[in-house]
Amino acid sequence: MSKRLTLLLSLFFISCNNQELEKNTIEEIAMNPFLKEYQTPFKIPPFEEIKFEHFEPAFMQGMKEHQEEIKEIAENPNEPTFKNTLEALESSGETLDKVSNVFYNLLGPNTDDEMDALAVKMSPLMSSHNDQILLNQSLFKRIETLINKSDSLDLTNEQERLLEETYKRFKRSGANLDEESMKRLTEINSALSLLSVEFDQNVLKETNGFSMVIENPEDLEGLPEEEIRQAALLAESEGKPGKWVFKPTRVSMYPFLTYSKKRNLRETLYRSYIQRGDNDNEYDNKEIIRKMVSLRKEKANLMGFDTHADYALDNTMAKTSENVNDLLQTIWKPGIQKAKDEVAAMQELIKQEGGNFALEAWDWWYYSEKLRQEQFDFKEEEVKPYFSEDKVLKGAFDVAEKLFDITFTERNDLPKYRDNIKSFVVEDSNNEVIGIFYTDFTLRPNKGGGAWMSTFRSQSKFNGKIIPIVINVCNFPPENVDGVSLLSFEQVETLFHEFGHGLHGLLSDAQYPSLSGTAVTRDYVEFPSQMMENWAREPEVIKTFAKHYKTGEVIPDKLLKKISEAGTFNEGFATTEYVAAAHLDMAYHTSENNIEDVDEFEDESLENLGLIPEIESRYRSTYFGHIFAGGYSAGYYSYLWTEVLEADAFEAFKENGLYHKETAEKLKKYVYSSGNTEDLMQQYVRFRGKEPEIGPLLKKRGLD
Repeated sequence: MSKRLTLLLSLFFISCNNQELEKNTIEEIAMNPFLKEYQTPFKIPPFEEIKFEHFEPAFMQGMKEHQEEIKEIAENPNEPTFKNTLEALESSGETLDKVSNVFYNLLGPNTDDEMDALAVKMSPLMSSHNDQILLNQSLFKRIETLINKSDSLDLTNEQERLLEETYKRFKRSGANLDEESMKRLTEINSALSLLSVEFDQNVLKETNGFSMVIENPEDLEGLPEEEIRQAALLAESEGKPGKWVFKPTRVSMYPFLTYSKKRNLRETLYRSYIQRGDNDNEYDNKEIIRKMVSLRKEKANLMGFDTHADYALDNTMAKTSENVNDLLQTIWKPGIQKAKDEVAAMQELIKQEGGNFALEAWDWWYYSEKLRQEQFDFKEEEVKPYFSEDKVLKGAFDVAEKLFDITFTERNDLPKYRDNIKSFVVEDSNNEVIGIFYTDFTLRPNKGGGAWMSTFRSQSKFNGKIIPIVINVCNFPPENVDGVSLLSFEQVETLFHEFGHGLHGLLSDAQYPSLSGTAVTRDYVEFPSQMMENWAREPEVIKTFAKHYKTGEVIPDKLLKKISEAGTFNEGFATTEYVAAAHLDMAYHTSENNIEDVDEFEDESLENLGLIPEIESRYRSTYFGHIFAGGYSAGYYSYLWTEVLEADAFEAFKENGLYHKETAEKLKKYVYSSGNTEDLMQQYVRFRGKEPEIGPLLKKRGLD
């Protein structure tokens, strides 16, 4: 038995007033994987041993331990030093980190009713726990003492950064508020935490709760054979053999909207998607939104800011809502004009075909696909056979190997939480293991929508070398009849995007976990991910992985040319729907008044922007998980902000070569490895030699 487990058992005995514990209780503690050292390769969580009943006891024990550690730091009678305060704080909460990292990283891609219920239960408890730490006055005073004498502490640059960031985090969390304000802040944080979980669960249940069932084969007219097959399999899984089912998910819906000739069915499926969370039922999110916006504003006021956006942006590269809105307007004006031109072209096509109706939002994919075929002789279905999931992933690995001198080796003996995910050991040029990488790519009902990267463990090296354990989660199509998952070109870009996030975590070379990997501001964190998308668009790179899944034939130059020529096709739509969502986010969080009616507020905000009726915001309020469940409130603009960075940054590779050694070394050192160890703009300038310009972004989007 480990010393740590012995201590835990001792504490448990004391807390029970030394009464004799029942044998099974002792065994439960001893068998809980989170309460002992992992005996697995690379100390990966032992997923096969972890059971649902292990989570709650580990959460409770982890919070108890963490509070005791914090108490010891805060009440240390010795003068505060960097080691006994900052480094002690970095070392605290090991058990809680272990259980939290596993639980919340399974909640997104592998949830069930029990997990959902426990998330609701733990949310206010975890919020209260974090508040008890961040509002601890004794601890804050020790940090403040170190800040006030930082010039005499002889700290490294990274240590100075950790001190500054920690002080800022405590201050932004309310550590300098009066007692009454602290109490109210704690209540607000707890409520927001719970509302966020409920919002996310409602969206998933609304998504899974709707099925468009087709019984007549004639209603499948226009759909590709593979989409029909997948719909039949989905119907069978829902107990409807001999029928076809389509769901309000992008994997199921987008192909239907693109190819189905049944306009009424396109409308039905599209409306089911955009109405999620807005059906006045038990999963309705409007009241949750109203409460969250109000609570966020109240919290901002407590912290001395007029609006939530003012508070949120104060800790970003953008700094102010004025800067954000200026950027959005810069891209909005050419974007909406191009979108109007696209509408006119599609309306003309409808007229030529004898249609007597105005283009609607659910028609966009169908008629834009027709226009693309007409203008570029290019169908999305043409390229899918060349983009098998495995080969695209191998292509991403090859890019990383050439840029950063690392290798990915698949291992089938590492712990996994599901059979159909993959695990890789990542090594540097010296054959030293630098990280573990997991992929979970296939769509399934118990997985949240979208795509993301996360970590089961962050990198650090101040307490010994700790390698990161990183995961990419996507929602790609299931395997076809040949056992291969085929991707659209947009999904290829998604894979490279999330892989960029993954590299940000895997290549991290920070001393302290609070500064490592993706622990950067929201409007910088998308830079490394969007940067990787550039290689996915280069013909030279595409040829390395775009091989026909049956014949092995490399994608023809003619088809590559079509992809390139159509690169900015439909860009008016893409820009407009994105900026509309970013504007809606800012509208909610710059409002100085409470929201009475969510639908009216959304409609008015988008009307004021000038959004045309043929395009919906990329996310309507009631399923806008980024801002109401994903930590991007007053931050959805970040994708555009960082696109300015990556478009400018990639110019260096266009000038010097896609794998130019010196440029790649600087990219690794100042972007992918440096985390938040120094000022982010300074790191960018060290890589690029100058601050970014917006010109390359406008050119890339075809809006210059």
